[in-house]
Amino acid sequence: MVFSSLIFLCIFLPVTLALYNIVRDVRVKNIVLLVSSLVFYAWGEPKWIVVMIFTSLADYFFGLLIDKNKGEKSAKVYLVLSIAITLGVLAVFKYLNFFTHNLNAIPFLKVHETSISLPIGISFYTFQAMSYVIDVYRGDVKVQKKYHKLLLYVSMFPQLIAGPIVRYSTINNEIESRKVTLEGFSSGITRFAVGLAKKVILANYLGLLVDSTLGAEQMSVSALGAWTGLFAYFFQIYFDFSGYSDMAIGMGRMLGFHFEENFKYPYTAKSITEFWRRWHISLGSFFRDYVYIPLGGNRRHQLRNMFVVWALTGFWHGASWNFLIWGLYYFLLLAFEKYFFKDKLKKMPGVISGAYTVFFVLIGWLLFYFEDTSKLFCALKALLGIGTTGSLGADAVTLKNNLILFAVCIVASMPVARLVDRIIVRLSESVYGTLAVNFVTVVFQCAVILLCVACLVGSSYNPFMYFRF
Repeated sequence: MVFSSLIFLCIFLPVTLALYNIVRDVRVKNIVLLVSSLVFYAWGEPKWIVVMIFTSLADYFFGLLIDKNKGEKSAKVYLVLSIAITLGVLAVFKYLNFFTHNLNAIPFLKVHETSISLPIGISFYTFQAMSYVIDVYRGDVKVQKKYHKLLLYVSMFPQLIAGPIVRYSTINNEIESRKVTLEGFSSGITRFAVGLAKKVILANYLGLLVDSTLGAEQMSVSALGAWTGLFAYFFQIYFDFSGYSDMAIGMGRMLGFHFEENFKYPYTAKSITEFWRRWHISLGSFFRDYVYIPLGGNRRHQLRNMFVVWALTGFWHGASWNFLIWGLYYFLLLAFEKYFFKDKLKKMPGVISGAYTVFFVLIGWLLFYFEDTSKLFCALKALLGIGTTGSLGADAVTLKNNLILFAVCIVASMPVARLVDRIIVRLSESVYGTLAVNFVTVVFQCAVILLCVACLVGSSYNPFMYFRF
């Protein structure tokens, strides 16, 4: 089940919110939320719920053992076993086929390939479960002695299948005690509506443009068409993923939880370093706290630590060589900025440093998009105008027809919300201003959600990019 589906918007979410708010006891709310989350995850492929339950159950028991043996060597053994099992589950389902396929490329070597499919959201919930055990070992959080509460943390449907990667320390207190306020519920609806619009109104239409350009079977586009498709993908992946994070954060607020931000206007960054402080923040902070710093961070072997983190970051996104190349591409850019270019970037005009960042992020998304290396090289040649077979006139018409869409995307990727918030704060200083703000907010929420539902009714094209991660 996806957030941008009619069954979720018209049935699952309203029913869940109704049942959740009918009960008053937080313990009963937790049961309602847990059952709803398990139904949500089991909707498409019920068998994979067993994998999630097994992973969370293993980490639950290891957490208890670590807490019981705190300060002893055995605690570290239990930590290693927990990480090994959690990562082992991820490796089997996500990477086994990749390794066997590559081993079979070696002459005279034949390894049996399995037909294991990828459980939705496994990369996200395994990282959450693993972070809980590590934090228990470090003493950053208290061990959770009730399994159903840990399972609720791992399986909570707003952030289950595509993040953000929520730390147990962020919501452990709210699992025990939380309050749903009218103001929080309203802000949650607004945030959800914005995220839904990003996905349904922008990302879906951008996806159609990407499919007809970069996704064309023979890359039958001119250089203009290739660049048009790449810019469309540049915005599609942002609105698709940040839209999902907005919906997750919004639904969390409706339920009384406060998830941390996952995107902070990354396309306004003035360097690659700044871009990665603004993009998929929860993943970046995970690798920083659980890989980079334990390896030595900035204190020793910094370049090696960066290499390991970015190789893992790339490989986390998918079992394909292009993702590893994509991760190492950013390692090179970040290392170059850190050791050679950092001071020069600061002295550059914002327009130039921003254009530099956008250009290299664009090339990065090209590496990310093509899992087939032969198609990647064809796309690179097309961008340079080498060997293109498409019609420049036809691609010019395509670009012209989508100029308004691109303009909207540019504005929507800027911090417009901050300006709106300032206006709301000023208006709310008076009684009539508050009434006007409340009225406009309700109209906005209803209009956006109804428009998105209308778009979904009239279209069968509704992909979600991060399902495969």
